[in-house]
Amino acid sequence: MGVVWSKQRSYLAAGILSVVLLVSMFFALQKPVNIEADGKVIKSRVFFSGTVGGVLEKNHITLKAKDKVEPSLETAVSKEMKIVVTRAFKVKVLADGQCREIISTPITIAQAIELAGFKLGEQDIVKTMPRQFTVPNQEIELIRVTQAQVENKEAIPFQIERTSDDTLERGLTKTISAGKKGIAINSIKITYHNGQEVKREVIGSKVLQEPVNKVVALGTITSVSRGGMRLDFREAKYMQASAYTYTGSNTATGKTPEVGMVAVDPGVIPMGSKLYIEGYGYAHAADTGGAIKGDKLDLFMEERSQCMNWGNRTVKVYLLQ
Repeated sequence: MGVVWSKQRSYLAAGILSVVLLVSMFFALQKPVNIEADGKVIKSRVFFSGTVGGVLEKNHITLKAKDKVEPSLETAVSKEMKIVVTRAFKVKVLADGQCREIISTPITIAQAIELAGFKLGEQDIVKTMPRQFTVPNQEIELIRVTQAQVENKEAIPFQIERTSDDTLERGLTKTISAGKKGIAINSIKITYHNGQEVKREVIGSKVLQEPVNKVVALGTITSVSRGGMRLDFREAKYMQASAYTYTGSNTATGKTPEVGMVAVDPGVIPMGSKLYIEGYGYAHAADTGGAIKGDKLDLFMEERSQCMNWGNRTVKVYLLQ
């Protein structure tokens, strides 16, 4: 009995040992691998004879036509291998009035433009998200930049030279010589974005004809003789003068109009100013009028016939001291 029991124990121990050896061999013949796919990390074990494709199939990971896997599907697995699955996605590229869609794993913007069948010019502008590589549903717009150079003529304004004239009243001017504009020819660079002008810049200029300055004499006289009397004045003006007569309304100062009162624009001649008006005589600014703006005067006269005879004329006006 003792011998039989001893044999049974030996067989049992041998069986257990065999199972342990088989299990050990089973795990020994498998290698651990990591799979990165769809934002997840999957840990798996594969037999030595397995391939990357087999690992993906075992873990129910299906690849589409443009998806990328590293290492390749035919690569034999190795211990602690890292398998990375990169999904392809859609990207839109807009250029030349067209919109083309590509499907690709992440690539550079330049590669995406080329893959869409567009050529990127040296001056073209790429409008898209500030990323080095493409991302899902990204839009890339290619702005075509072209330039042209044209020439055009431009007038050069003349300057005004001023000189004194001691034969002319202060406030009056006299043109000694008329000015003449010069001519320049400019080289202009025009920049277009997708055929639309966005910028003009002068890159060169050449004077064809120099401008001729206008020479104006400024009066300096502050005293003249009129009707045997000396007039001392601050300045003289040429003004447009009309005439009016009494209509029943008082002046702006509340007085009844009389000869010597004139309506003025207070912004040009202050109210109360003493004047001497050639062809009319001494006067003072005592009225205003809605139509009297700028260098205009309205002179009071006794009779309507006088007003009609006067009409509307240009007169020299002295603003007395």
